[in-house]
Amino acid sequence: MSNKEVKAALKSARDAIRNKEYKEALKHCKAVLKQEKNNYNAWVFIGLAAAELEQPDQAKGAYKKAIELEPNQLLAWQGLANLYEKPNQIDVKGDLADVYQKLLELYESGDKQKWCDVCNKLVELYRQEKKYLEVAETWQKLIQMKQEEGAEKAELHQLWKKMIQLLKDSTRNQDNKTGQLLLTAFERALHSADTVPGEDHQNLYKDFIQCLSKFPHEVARLEKACHDMMALYPTMSYPLEVLCLHFVQSGTLSEKALHCFSRLLEMDASSGPGIIGFGMKCLKEKKYKEAVKSLTEGLQKTNQCPAAWYYLAEAQMKIHEHRNAVLSCSQALEALGIPEGPNLRWKSLVLQLKAETLIKIADADAPEEAIKALEQIVDASSDPVVSALRGQAYLNKGLMDQASKISRELLLSHPDLAEAHALEGFIHYSQKNYEQAEKSFLNAVERKAGTAEYHQYLGLTYWFMSDETRKDKGKALTQFLKAAKLDSYLGSAFCYLGKYYRDIAGDKSRARGCYKKAFELDETDEESGTAAVNLSVELGDMDTALSILNEVTGKARPGTAKWAWLHRGLYYLRTGQPSQAVADLQAALRADPKDSNCWESLGEAYLNRGSYSTALKSFRKASELNPGLVYSIYRAAALEQILGKYENAIATYQQILKKTDNYVPALKG
Repeated sequence: MSNKEVKAALKSARDAIRNKEYKEALKHCKAVLKQEKNNYNAWVFIGLAAAELEQPDQAKGAYKKAIELEPNQLLAWQGLANLYEKPNQIDVKGDLADVYQKLLELYESGDKQKWCDVCNKLVELYRQEKKYLEVAETWQKLIQMKQEEGAEKAELHQLWKKMIQLLKDSTRNQDNKTGQLLLTAFERALHSADTVPGEDHQNLYKDFIQCLSKFPHEVARLEKACHDMMALYPTMSYPLEVLCLHFVQSGTLSEKALHCFSRLLEMDASSGPGIIGFGMKCLKEKKYKEAVKSLTEGLQKTNQCPAAWYYLAEAQMKIHEHRNAVLSCSQALEALGIPEGPNLRWKSLVLQLKAETLIKIADADAPEEAIKALEQIVDASSDPVVSALRGQAYLNKGLMDQASKISRELLLSHPDLAEAHALEGFIHYSQKNYEQAEKSFLNAVERKAGTAEYHQYLGLTYWFMSDETRKDKGKALTQFLKAAKLDSYLGSAFCYLGKYYRDIAGDKSRARGCYKKAFELDETDEESGTAAVNLSVELGDMDTALSILNEVTGKARPGTAKWAWLHRGLYYLRTGQPSQAVADLQAALRADPKDSNCWESLGEAYLNRGSYSTALKSFRKASELNPGLVYSIYRAAALEQILGKYENAIATYQQILKKTDNYVPALKG
């Protein structure tokens, strides 16, 4: 086949492809290749025809042969790109990216429009594959090309905005280089904006600041962006809110942070981040109740702030609202999600605080929950304080051997750690080894004198220690006073101070004050509430007694606070108010239906009210529950007599006399 015939055959192949006669085209090409096996155009036409005949492997082989022959010729590369772009081509994205890269190289010095088209395709391919660094670098080349061609500022602005759009999902799995390119895109887009200040520019600034807040190492840049935006848009609270949340999350309470919080609250008194910041300030100043109030209010508006939930839990822990603190810790963990970077530190802090709080709760499942929380702390085994907490959790769970093992190991490895000595003290105290417990708690106090709990347990150790310290509880008093001074929310310290002043010092007034304080701190402490009421009655201060009882019964859910209902019911009975006595004694019985004395008092109240039949039922119920209540049996007989049930009355009187033959009221009856 002559050179002329080869050209003719190639022309026939081209015409056949144009007419969609692909098999015919293949014949012509094969004839050419018999004569010239390295004919570039013949291989390209075979690739084209085979692709249309859905023979992708043959097509790919033909294009690759052509490329091998002429690596810098466009046709084969274009054909291969078209082949890989077909929807039936699977697992070719990596190859297609390589083809696009080569096409960019070939178009660079020639057709700029085609270069841009391929560049767009390559960027989209990288975006689908989540190769954000390649997206960023390729798009930047496109912008550079446009800049060299003298593109208008508005066009460049749109290109930078497009780059931001392309990279917006990249912050989830950010590598540093991609992040820097994204932030550069924001800065260039902001500088190239046409209308400043303006709505589009403002929204772009917001997105930039939001993006910066996801980069923990870009603090200086974030602060600068917020201040720059505030200068441009002084009435907008958004940059201040982001800045405040940044300070909250970093745990910073510098002058700069405090200024930021107060400035935000001046601008918007209902701003969540501003109120949270104020709550943090209260926490630092040991104004714990105000801290709880502000942090709770702030979190109602800005609830996805793990640090704020942690500070709320800390404040609740300080005022011994342990159950609420556990809930706040759980909220913090939920807000953290799957933490990474600085949030890993937050997760460990929250889990440790949650465990500490659970150890203070007497529920059966609390120790197990505390152990689970501690197990989730990263590098927990290397932290002796976490080990001491685990020891306490084991002790609360009744696993004495595990607790003792941790205690021994800690005392060997960290002999100067207060928590190690305290754990040893808790173990001895639980076993009533008070002399050893005293030594341990003294060691703990020596190393950490500011911990109220250590003084409280040292006081309890002296309180229960021996006959000698039982007689002279001065040592116990000293420790309880120190504990109460260090932690004014420690209800148990005030309860034992109340016991001391009532039972040892005989100072009813001071005892009443301590019990009242203990009860105000912990409304579930029935012992302190009852003692405060009884001492108020003994001191002739019925107003205080009633105010305590009214407060408790006013808040009580049905079936709870029996002691308060009973005390107030008996007060009404004594003061001739039988109807009120009936209502309160019924409420007490809802909490404990098997209290025979309460049924007897209810019978008395009904009797005083003139409700004889109901009174009879109440006295009978009391004697059923406790057959030894002679007074209830006598009252039942007397009521049967009043109601004309003489035979029943006689039988009941005789029943009493069998047990107590000289019981005068029964004989009279």
